[in-house]
Amino acid sequence: MALTDVGVRNAKPKDKLYRLFDERGMYLEISAAGGKWWRLKYRFGGKEKRLSLGVYPDVGLKEARDRRDAARKLLANGVDPSIERKVQKAATVERSANSFEAVAREWFARQSPGWATTHADKIMGRLEKDVFPWLGGRAIAEIKAPDVLAVLRRVEARGALDTAHRVHQNCGQVFRYAVATGRAERDVSADLRGALPAARHTHFASVTEPREVAGLLRAFDGFQGTFVVQCALRLAPLFFVRPGELRTAEWAQFDLEKAQWRYTVSKTKTEHLVPLATQAVAILRELEALTGQRKYVFPGRDVKKPMSGAAINAALRRMGFDTKTEITGHGFRAMARTILHEQLRFPSEVIEHQLAHKVSDALGTAYNRTRFIDDRVVMMQKWADYLDKLKTGTDVLRIATIS
Repeated sequence: MALTDVGVRNAKPKDKLYRLFDERGMYLEISAAGGKWWRLKYRFGGKEKRLSLGVYPDVGLKEARDRRDAARKLLANGVDPSIERKVQKAATVERSANSFEAVAREWFARQSPGWATTHADKIMGRLEKDVFPWLGGRAIAEIKAPDVLAVLRRVEARGALDTAHRVHQNCGQVFRYAVATGRAERDVSADLRGALPAARHTHFASVTEPREVAGLLRAFDGFQGTFVVQCALRLAPLFFVRPGELRTAEWAQFDLEKAQWRYTVSKTKTEHLVPLATQAVAILRELEALTGQRKYVFPGRDVKKPMSGAAINAALRRMGFDTKTEITGHGFRAMARTILHEQLRFPSEVIEHQLAHKVSDALGTAYNRTRFIDDRVVMMQKWADYLDKLKTGTDVLRIATIS
């Protein structure tokens, strides 16, 4: 007699396992502990076999019968349903291993050890926010150019055109890695060149007029926030390094007696030397009394970690500066580059070396941390003196080009 929903629901456990039979080889197996499993008994190749059809009540009577019928269709076509299930499971595992997200995370794991932490975080953040929710679970070999374009259009639609271009670039890197590892035939994102409008690149907001710089420096001295952040603000224009390099500066990198700061440039992975003006050393001496026993010069709320990447810009906004149109943490580099050349008349190559930019010389050397070092020591002190005079309102004379 065929089973009913009521009969299945009311079936109680007994002292030992027992079975309630339905039709066409299906039965319900009930354990002494009360568990209920759907099974199908069938013969294949002259042998009696059994196939699990699911667990009750997750799989109801109707669904169990549908699964039974599907298995019997396979049998009618000469296919063993238990073998077919193993094949499908293996295919699912392979598909999961070759999904866009799996390949992307594998690519990221291989590449990211050579990147700056902030750069790596941005890339994975873009993938997790803008790509994985729509493409992550799909087999990378099955993804087509229109699928990727839909992802890019979604980013573009929220007004983040530059991010859309970066997502396009990152997807291309993942696809090329998939091609190299035999999991995709080609980089389909290459078909989307020109599909997005060109991004308008703007420079970081910066102050380059001496009068405006003077007001900025005076605001730093009057900053009402923490002493650590105030010191970072006062040192930012003196060092004009990248914001991430400033906030992650470590005391072990400084030699205050020699007035030097040596660290590895985050962008180029080259060693860099920052000569310290006497004003910079004085600020560091003050700060050393507070954080000198810590790893980081500018520790965050968790003193084992550096100051937040948003701290400088947050402090600038707190003082009333617009970080989109007036000044940003990265803007001190443009400030120094402009004024050192136009007002203080220092040669471009000396400034560019102090900015840790790649500057090829006649011998083809891309960057040399000690090149122009004597000139750079002079320049950094002249720069600090110039900023002091701006801040106090003293007339600032143009300094002749160094010989």
